Amino acid sequence: MIQLTINGVRQSFDGDPEMPLLWYLRDGLGLTGTKFGCGIGVCGSCVVHQNGAAVRACMTPVRVAAGAEIVTIEALGSGHEGGLHPVQKAWMAHNVPQCGYCQAGQIMQAAALLKSTPHPTDADIDQGMAGNICRCGTYQRIRGAIKAAAGEAV
Repeated sequence: MIQLTINGVRQSFDGDPEMPLLWYLRDGLGLTGTKFGCGIGVCGSCVVHQNGAAVRACMTPVRVAAGAEIVTIEALGSGHEGGLHPVQKAWMAHNVPQCGYCQAGQIMQAAALLKSTPHPTDADIDQGMAGNICRCGTYQRIRGAIKAAAGEAV
């Protein structure tokens, strides 16, 4: 049995250890904020935090998450004012989403970026967000929101 903590709740997983974490989150726990996009780890729609680092849940077997602290978009804002992470607040203020499908992954990736690089340059943002694809092309708004969120305590 694999033990892991998801959004602060201890979980026991007794299924196939090779199952992608994405499917356990969505189908096993009903946490559908993390999206399935490409299934091969290149689009970023499925980004979650594993021990604070951004990982692609579609490519992470549950066995790799054993003992880890996993945070999904549903809990990113926990402990923050109004229940929203500074990145989530900036996303709304900058009207980042259009279709919205990639946004959970974009937000999770941006939050991890700001944790490791609290005051990113444009180059840091480009590098840190590389591989998170937005079909609607809102990259300038994404950059603006990340810079705005960097001004808050993350």
